[in-house]
Amino acid sequence: MPSLLPALREDLAIEPGPRLIDGQPSWTLHDPARNLFFQIDWPSFEMLSRWDLGQPQEIVAQISRDTTLQLDLDAPQALLTFLRDQQLLQPTAGAAPAWAATLSRQRGDWYQWLLHNYLFFRIPLLRPDRWLSRIEPHLSFLFTRGFWWLTVLAAVVGGMGAYREIERFAATLMDTLTWQGMLAYGAAIIFAKTCHELGHALTARHFGCRVPTMGVAFLVLWPVAYTDTNEAWKLPRREQRLAIAGAGILTELCIAAWATLAWAWLPEGRPKQIAFLLSTTTWVSTLLINASPFMRFDGYFLLSDHLGLPNLHGRSFALARWDLRERLFGLREPAPEDFPCRMQVGLVVFAWAVWIYRLVLFLGIAALVYHFFIKAVGIVLFAVEIAWFIALPLWREVNAWRARWGAIRQGRQVWFSALMALVLVVLFFMPWPNRVLTSGLLQPRQRMAIYAPSHAVIAAMPVANGRSVVASQPLLHLASPDLALRAEETGARQDLLSWQAGAAAFDTTTRKDWQLLNDQLAHANAEQATVGADLQRYRPVAPYAGVLVDVDPDLRPGDWLKTLEPLGELVGEGRWQVVTYVDEDEIRRLEIGDRALFITDGLGGPNLKAHVASIDRNASRTLGEGALATLFGGHVLVREKNGVLYPEQAVYRVVLDVAPDIPATSPLLRGRVAIAGQWESPAARFLRTAGAVAWREAGF
Repeated sequence: MPSLLPALREDLAIEPGPRLIDGQPSWTLHDPARNLFFQIDWPSFEMLSRWDLGQPQEIVAQISRDTTLQLDLDAPQALLTFLRDQQLLQPTAGAAPAWAATLSRQRGDWYQWLLHNYLFFRIPLLRPDRWLSRIEPHLSFLFTRGFWWLTVLAAVVGGMGAYREIERFAATLMDTLTWQGMLAYGAAIIFAKTCHELGHALTARHFGCRVPTMGVAFLVLWPVAYTDTNEAWKLPRREQRLAIAGAGILTELCIAAWATLAWAWLPEGRPKQIAFLLSTTTWVSTLLINASPFMRFDGYFLLSDHLGLPNLHGRSFALARWDLRERLFGLREPAPEDFPCRMQVGLVVFAWAVWIYRLVLFLGIAALVYHFFIKAVGIVLFAVEIAWFIALPLWREVNAWRARWGAIRQGRQVWFSALMALVLVVLFFMPWPNRVLTSGLLQPRQRMAIYAPSHAVIAAMPVANGRSVVASQPLLHLASPDLALRAEETGARQDLLSWQAGAAAFDTTTRKDWQLLNDQLAHANAEQATVGADLQRYRPVAPYAGVLVDVDPDLRPGDWLKTLEPLGELVGEGRWQVVTYVDEDEIRRLEIGDRALFITDGLGGPNLKAHVASIDRNASRTLGEGALATLFGGHVLVREKNGVLYPEQAVYRVVLDVAPDIPATSPLLRGRVAIAGQWESPAARFLRTAGAVAWREAGF
């Protein structure tokens, strides 16, 4: 009987692999031409072992006779499809056109090639296998248990040293946040990542695997070092694969441990700075990037090998898509793979976590691509990012729903899902009560700070701290010997010039100087008025009725004062107010008379009801209430320049009238403010924000 099955390629190799998650043995099929590895299960291995029989019926019959497996005729056909798709079969006579068509379809058009290579491409830089073989025996101590116990000890001792000097450690971190520090961090990251890849390569070489290439891969134009350790799939023990996958992370942690110990022990100087850079960059880059299982970095391969699930992302994604369709439409389709219940739930949750993580990451990458390229090019690349990573997966899932529309329409669960979708749409467009939350400062409506003028001495203190005063009542008596002397000299000169000007009219010799004397007298009168105005600064009076507070109890008559030394505050009698600042996205929802609530920080004061009294029309250029700045625990993001606080974004000053009267001697209090503004739908806010961004970025 002629053979119906095409022959396998003769260069293929099969190696034993670790047991799968369900306990069955596995094997690794190696394609040396492309250096690709495929994990196959027990039934596939048994069928490949009998592939030369040529007949699917004979293969299935012999497997049923020799093993406990019971396969149907669809199993050889499915395996044949897999082998043909992966180009693992010998080409038959006349099959060249079909192979060429398959290769052309896989390569795609030129724009597809450009798109794929823009999103991800590799540049091999080294072929390290030969020199790795030479240096690996000399570095064998890195794989000993004693070295790793010493590393753990170094991490503990170095961590204790850094903890004892945590303030200096933090100060050093702040000192490195400069352009020179960023360059140093870049050099430290390059060194750490080079050691990271060498860790993978040396460990693979230690277990007898070949390392064909090392180089740089570009993920959306972002450089990432890589090492080709595909031959780790030849290893039969999962522990060895885990060691290779985790070698990079362990290498960086080892560098961090010894660098932290060096920082704690070294004297001040350049070596200590280098140790600090290595100790910080390796910890952060390892924990935040390489250990993450959400991208195909080391954390992903560690988790995949630990669970015994190659292609973890693809398999979990397929399971999550199936779970979504079942929950939405109840199609009762078989799951892509059979897993225990807890494993199935975990994979579905993992898939959703990866999707959410990648959504946030790719949106951020798209924004960076847009802002760091020429605007026209940035728009194109931004669209490519959104289309490839977000829109295309959604479109494929919608097409899967369309293909199942007949079954979906006949089910009952689709109507429930449609109702839930309608409810979500209504909730999205329905106005919702949304309070404007800010921080505010409780202060009196009338408040005047009193500061000492220059060269002042206290003459008398007629009003004690906490005493009430009436309008125009003197608050302090200050004196200035220099100003008093100047007043006497000006007065004497004024009297002299007045007498001389009056006598000039009767004396013929001085009559010619009469106009000059009058001009000098006018100048003396003006100077006397200036001196009188300066003297008023030394005799402050109350412009309104109130209470004098915050007077330094140590002040006594005869004490000299520093220039602009605070002497107290005059608080007007009457209601207090809360001052807050609202950003431009929220200010449009506020109106005069809106209700508000003020809650003091730490619940150290009363909770006060208030209402909006005034709203500034224009954004505030400076922040008058420094306690509301983020620098001091408030909510307004500012930058400080020459002692003046400038808001980083447009904020509007809002004043709230407080309902109850508050004693004038009460201190200023900061707290949280909740204002009941106009209701707004999430759709309106989204459309307004999107429209503002589009309008802002529309100009070239």
